[in-house]
Amino acid sequence: MSSAHTDDQQRRSRRLIITLTATGLVIVVLAGIGIYGLITGPGDADDPGDHTPNSSTASVDPTAPDGQPEEAELPALPRTNNPETYVRAVAEALFDWDTFTLLTPSDHRAVLIEDADPSGTETPGLIADLDGYFPSTATWRDLAEYRTRQHLEIDQVFVPAQWEEAVAASGGQITEGTVAYTVEGTRHRDGVWYDDPVESSHAVAFTVFVSCAPVFDRCHLLRLSELDNPLH
Repeated sequence: MSSAHTDDQQRRSRRLIITLTATGLVIVVLAGIGIYGLITGPGDADDPGDHTPNSSTASVDPTAPDGQPEEAELPALPRTNNPETYVRAVAEALFDWDTFTLLTPSDHRAVLIEDADPSGTETPGLIADLDGYFPSTATWRDLAEYRTRQHLEIDQVFVPAQWEEAVAASGGQITEGTVAYTVEGTRHRDGVWYDDPVESSHAVAFTVFVSCAPVFDRCHLLRLSELDNPLH
């Protein structure tokens, strides 16, 4: 494949005219591949990290030596051309975190940003999207006081019908290898409140936009929908 042809594919994958049909209305959006993120915008940055103790606090093992945060390492996203495998890893990177470690929200965000659109075109939008998924630094510190931790139990991962409709309506403008997957699951949090263990669960849903071969040599993360406002 020539360099010029590859560049043309990448340009087509990032600048699309997408038609989405919902309740009888047709929304035409001229945007990058992260179309849904551009429609909805980032969510409330404080919402993912709401630190109301009886609804969202969570923690690591309270028996940790000396009650001190532990060192931890975050795995990189997989180098794969299987989009569903990749999206599942993205979902885990978004939701699996522990405030009672030496890691920060920036560390978790970096795992996702490092695997963003290699051209950099979608990266600013992805950074904005992530504001709706991770707590702010200040909220993270508050959650750490309750030893808050979180993980995602994935129920299903699927290509939404609205994306298939968009592909059909795009007239070939969406390059092969670019796809959206909606993830539905349950966010689990647990922690310590006045020395008592607490936990909570909350259903979540979101859409992940990725591009794999032949656009790129492997899958890369492009954009995210607003949390709990996915494509269906």
